[in-house]
Amino acid sequence: MTQEKIPLAGVIGSPIAHSRSPLLHHHWLRALGIKGHYIPMDVAQADLETVVRTLPKMGFVGVNITLPHKETVMRIADQITDRATVIGAANTLIFRKDGIIHADNTDGYGFIENLKHGAPDWAPREAPTLVLGAGGAARAIVAALADAGVPEIILANRTRVRAEKLRDDFGQRIRVVDWVQVGNYMDEPNLLVNTTVLGMTGKPELRISLDRLSSDTVVTDIVYNPLETPLLQQAKQIGCTTVDGLGMLIYQGLPGFERWFGQRPVIDDTTRAAILA
Repeated sequence: MTQEKIPLAGVIGSPIAHSRSPLLHHHWLRALGIKGHYIPMDVAQADLETVVRTLPKMGFVGVNITLPHKETVMRIADQITDRATVIGAANTLIFRKDGIIHADNTDGYGFIENLKHGAPDWAPREAPTLVLGAGGAARAIVAALADAGVPEIILANRTRVRAEKLRDDFGQRIRVVDWVQVGNYMDEPNLLVNTTVLGMTGKPELRISLDRLSSDTVVTDIVYNPLETPLLQQAKQIGCTTVDGLGMLIYQGLPGFERWFGQRPVIDDTTRAAILA
């Protein structure tokens, strides 16, 4: 008597013990009654290709990829989506039955979906967006903002040359401003996004002036530890609509789960509670 293989998925990074993705996917697997598993894997850069190419033989249907492997994995994949190519990084791999390794980037999708649910009145085409940071997350978010029709993206990064590189890659819709002057531009956007780790538990404080920030501005932080960062606390005191980073984690995980396990999970209060447990 033959039995179906139990589908396996997981997340690869280094370090990885802090990841909350296993809590999210285990919750969805239980909620949908799927006999599958989602496993965190700490993999060194030198071993990444060997591990990725071995996983399909072990019953894995796909994996999430996190730091520091999002760019490296692009050289391993056989097929890469257009949005992953534009961003220059992938966070989701699908292991197809024909042996093809398919790479995608769902960070931007997760960001926009989180905004849609947390700030449904945000109108992307009506005003610029101010983005703090120019790392990998910023690249995915800038691409998603451009697709959403944001007319201009004001970009500030502590190292200006990284912001200028991002502008060179994405075009003149991006206006680079000095990090120390970013407070002077707070009256322009209807959306402020922090893509840096500043304000995260164990990281330095995000020190920017919000004196010019309008209460009509939506403020979001991709950090979710703590759930309400100092930036979100200050913005809430001004009267802004705030959106925490936990929803981005949830929504970026949804497309991969659906492809791997064949069912689309429901996102509700129990989803957030499972991750915060």
